[in-house]
Amino acid sequence: MTKADPPKLRLRLPDEGGGNRGAAVFAALRTGLREGVLQPGDRLREEDVAEALSVSRTPVREAFNRLLGRKLVERSAGRGLVVRRLSPGDMFEVYAMREVLEGAAARFAAQHRSEPELMMLRSLHDRFAALPSVAALKAKEVNLRFHEAIHVAARNRFLDAALAELTDTLSLLGPTTFYQGGRSGQVMAEHAAILDAIAARDPDRAEQTSRIHIRNALAARLDGFDGLGEMGLSGPARDGAEGPA
Repeated sequence: MTKADPPKLRLRLPDEGGGNRGAAVFAALRTGLREGVLQPGDRLREEDVAEALSVSRTPVREAFNRLLGRKLVERSAGRGLVVRRLSPGDMFEVYAMREVLEGAAARFAAQHRSEPELMMLRSLHDRFAALPSVAALKAKEVNLRFHEAIHVAARNRFLDAALAELTDTLSLLGPTTFYQGGRSGQVMAEHAAILDAIAARDPDRAEQTSRIHIRNALAARLDGFDGLGEMGLSGPARDGAEGPA
């Protein structure tokens, strides 16, 4: 009896054509990490990625090197490259930086946001509030867009780059915490507090509420690991990676 072939990776190249092929493959792999197509412990093979994206192995190799440089994947004896799994120590370091960066983004957004940007934040908040409590994956998606809208309103390119890299690292934590009962309601209330502070152009309150939001996100992540021997195994398998919450 022959062993079945592994399922084809559900990856896609960015819509914009042309440009550097290696950069496009890297972007596709980053999206795969953020969307949970690629999860901690998954093996990455050049031939599988090349086939999924209909490209040669050369840009795939270039993208793999960039993933290694970002510490999103690591070499594993006998398995080649695998998606990295964060240790508990890594997780605490990531959330410590996330609290600082998200707090700064909310502060700058309160200082610099435009009326159209405020309207976008309110629209995303309303979309999140309208979701049913069981729509964990959709909640993750809208939640990520809410945070990204704050990053845009902050108008700081260097902060934006640091937050984008941090978001990639957060995807290594495994399934979203929105599967936890009551989590969506908690996040909605915290988003409302951040939004109110940004609308009022109160940078101190915006930063404080954002920092509290991230501390609670860490607490929710720790609740998800209760009783587990290793990270990234809680919740339904392969149903979406963690994103800002």
